[in-house]
Amino acid sequence: MKNKIIAFLFMAIGTVASLHAQRQMTRTGHIWFISETPLETIEAHNNQVTSILDTEKGDIVFQALMKGFQFEKALMQEHFNEKYVESDKYPKATFKGSIINLDEIDFDKDGSYMAKAKGSLTVHGVVYEIEVNPVIKIEDGKILATAEFPVTVADYEIKIPSVVRDNIAKEVKVFVDVKYEAMGGSTN
Repeated sequence: MKNKIIAFLFMAIGTVASLHAQRQMTRTGHIWFISETPLETIEAHNNQVTSILDTEKGDIVFQALMKGFQFEKALMQEHFNEKYVESDKYPKATFKGSIINLDEIDFDKDGSYMAKAKGSLTVHGVVYEIEVNPVIKIEDGKILATAEFPVTVADYEIKIPSVVRDNIAKEVKVFVDVKYEAMGGSTN
């Protein structure tokens, strides 16, 4: 009887651990963007991005505080927050979506997988449906994801003054680099 109780406890702990591992998270994801024009290249990085990935359902969420983007020049950062994305009024950008080819990704097996994600990107208070093709790598049980996709500035009703219109690309390249940990563990 005692052995049956111990076996049951191990099975219960294993089931809870398995369910818990389905949700992966990071608070230190890295998102950056590059605006390239013949006149100027502008780049900004944000290393305080939160993301949750449900490996069972394929649901994925990202959140980035707009004031978390760091620019090379302080004046660029000030203009970005005050004039373009209006960070006080629209403090964060979010992506809520799903991996639509979840059956092609084995989260229990080391390897590199081409994923397809579809969802809503909200920037500057405007929601726009996008599709992204991230690469998901499984290394020693850790989930790493990278992606690159374009964002058209006008889609999000971001107004660029005519005096600097030629300095800012109409379409910026966005890059994502995250390392997930099972929820409840430390994040990287």
